[in-house]
Amino acid sequence: MSEYCEFFRLTKEDLSKPILSCADGPASFNAELSRIGGSCVSVDPIYEFASEQIKQRIDETANEIYNQLLIHQTDYNWELYGSPENLLKIRLDAMDTFLKDYQTGDAHHRYQYGVLPDLKSFSGDFDLVLCSHFLFTYSEHLSSEFHIESIKQMLSKGNEIRIFPICQIDGRPSVHLEKVVAYLKQENYRYCQVKVNFEFQKGGDTMLRIFNKK
Repeated sequence: MSEYCEFFRLTKEDLSKPILSCADGPASFNAELSRIGGSCVSVDPIYEFASEQIKQRIDETANEIYNQLLIHQTDYNWELYGSPENLLKIRLDAMDTFLKDYQTGDAHHRYQYGVLPDLKSFSGDFDLVLCSHFLFTYSEHLSSEFHIESIKQMLSKGNEIRIFPICQIDGRPSVHLEKVVAYLKQENYRYCQVKVNFEFQKGGDTMLRIFNKK
C-alpha cells in the first residue's frame, strides 16, 4: 500500500474516503486498505478469472517480467528496490497478498470486472478515483480519444481523479497529455500536475490530479 500512497500522495484522510481504483490488476492496495478498515473497489478485466487462473498467469509471466527488468535496467532508478531480483520478489509478494484476499474481496464486490473506458455499470459514490501505470503509460497502444473518454468516465464516478505517472513506458512525456489538458481546459475542469516523492521509472515522478465540477 505504501507505493500507492507515494504514487498518489495519499494522506490518512484520503485513505478514509471511498476509493475506486481502475486497471488495478493483481495489486495489493485493495487488500491492505481493507485490512485497516478502508473502502476500495478495484476494477480490472483480470477479475473475470478465478484466483487459480490469475495465479497461473502470474507464474507464467514472472520470468518475462524479470527479463524485461534486466534488459531495461538503465531506464530505472534502483535506490528504492536495490536490484531486479529484489523488485521481482516485492512484486510477487504483493501479488500473493492480492491472491489471498481475492476470493473474499470478490464475494464482497471489492474486485469487479471492468474495462476502461466503460465504467457506466458501476454504481456508488467515490471520493477518489485512481489509475496507476495504465493511462499515459501505454500511450503507444491507447489513443488520445481513449484517454479522454476514460477520464470522462472516471470523473462521472468520483469527486477527484489521480493518474500516475503521466509519462510513457519509455519515460518520455505522453504524446496524449497535450490533448488531455486541452480537453480539461475546454470543459473548465480544475487540474494540476503534481510531483511525487517516488521515481522508479526515470521521468515517472508526476501525477495528474483532476477535480470534478460538483
